Amino acid sequence: MTNTNTWNIVALNCQPDVNGMLDYVVKAHWDFSGTDGTYTGSIYGTVFFEVDPDKPNYTHYADLTLNQVVVWVQEAIGEEQIAIYEKAVADQIEAQSTPPIVTLPLPWVN
Repeated sequence: MTNTNTWNIVALNCQPDVNGMLDYVVKAHWDFSGTDGTYTGSIYGTVFFEVDPDKPNYTHYADLTLNQVVVWVQEAIGEEQIAIYEKAVADQIEAQSTPPIVTLPLPWVN
């Protein structure tokens, strides 16, 4: 079965004023999760963004979208690290669906 993966932004930390750009995002707390419909896996992390007082594409905090911030996070993380996270979440799901080690009841105990 194919896993369904989801990125979510949990919180944003802002610098109140950067050269008139109010509530400038400097840190994003993110969650990456996956599910096969029965089992789930997830990774939590944070990304820092460089403060650029001359930022040409500044978006006011109230106008930010989940998708926009997820793109920022993914760009900061990079494709190679995202692939590592995807594998780690898939491995978590796999370990739940087919555990490598299980604890069985003792055969001599009723």
